[in-house]
Amino acid sequence: MQREWFEKDYYAVLGVAQTATAKDITKAYRKLARQHHPDANPNNAAAEEKFKEVSAAYDVLGDEAKRKEYDDVRRQGPTSFGGGAGGFRFDQSDFGGDGLGDLFGQMFGGGRRRNPAGPQRGGDIEATLSLGFAEAVEGVTTSLHLTAESQCSSCQGSGARPGTTPKQCGQCRGRGVVDDNQGVFAFSSPCARCNGRGSIVEAPCIGCRGSGVETRPREVNVRIPAGVDDGQRIRLKGRGAPGRNGGPSGDLFVLCHVAPHPVFGRDGSNLTVRLPITFSEAVLGADIEVPTLDGSTVTLRLKPGTQSGSRHRVKSKGIDSAKQHGDLIVTVDVAIPTELNADEQQAVEALRDATVESPRDRIIQLATSVKRSS
Repeated sequence: MQREWFEKDYYAVLGVAQTATAKDITKAYRKLARQHHPDANPNNAAAEEKFKEVSAAYDVLGDEAKRKEYDDVRRQGPTSFGGGAGGFRFDQSDFGGDGLGDLFGQMFGGGRRRNPAGPQRGGDIEATLSLGFAEAVEGVTTSLHLTAESQCSSCQGSGARPGTTPKQCGQCRGRGVVDDNQGVFAFSSPCARCNGRGSIVEAPCIGCRGSGVETRPREVNVRIPAGVDDGQRIRLKGRGAPGRNGGPSGDLFVLCHVAPHPVFGRDGSNLTVRLPITFSEAVLGADIEVPTLDGSTVTLRLKPGTQSGSRHRVKSKGIDSAKQHGDLIVTVDVAIPTELNADEQQAVEALRDATVESPRDRIIQLATSVKRSS
């Protein structure tokens, strides 16, 4: 378990309740990520730190399995032994691997032990990617240019100068740990000679100075799936920092920033657009042309008496992703002209004179009847 799980309330970091749904957690994360992202807060160390804290919280709560494990850890708390005067208190998060099983296995010379010389997973990397609105909707294959740790190109990660190989440590015989037997007890500690690696590089690689990794620019091809939203994180397994001692690489997390569109918006998997219509189209009904994101138009039939602000659905013209297919939601607004020519002025006046009942009459009558009855 991670020790900070006992100390940090990730629900509080994201500002959600412990009963929050996965959708609520994602919504809260995206809002905070946009607010505190370094691109939006240049040279602001506090915002950068908050962004890292929010990302760490979402990395746990945004994963169903991790969230369950986190909740279990927070519910159980650290394990206690003894108690009272002279009692001892152990926190399993202080011990790697199998926690206290490792500790007592080392003390009594048995059980499972961590192997410092064994494979170690590489660290995760996070990068940001700016996308156009259409790219995010339709999906795109692009390249990310990173400056990050990579396997050394000279020694291929061995740490040894080309033409040489690491030698097995003679003190720990490749185990990475040494035992100190004291009667009944046996304690294990990392080998001081090889620093727990199990091998010694006698001729270190000049490029990486024996570490096996180097920091250099690299290009990563990324496939962004259709329908990605602003603030969404995409995980690329095994594209992070290289592992040590033959361990797997970490993951690359891509945080997507989607630019707004001048015409279209989005609501989940649906695209949205607002269109002005004339007074006569609203009153009499009409077939109007509606733009779509791909540059074509579709015909939408308005019924007579269409109200300003009403919403109309055009099927299958929204966002198509692997999970769902969206629609295009059209909101119509009746445009009121600010200037009229003579014919238009005459037509409007004729309509006014022909109107028998004001649309306000019913409201006035209702207000009057309520007043009289009170």
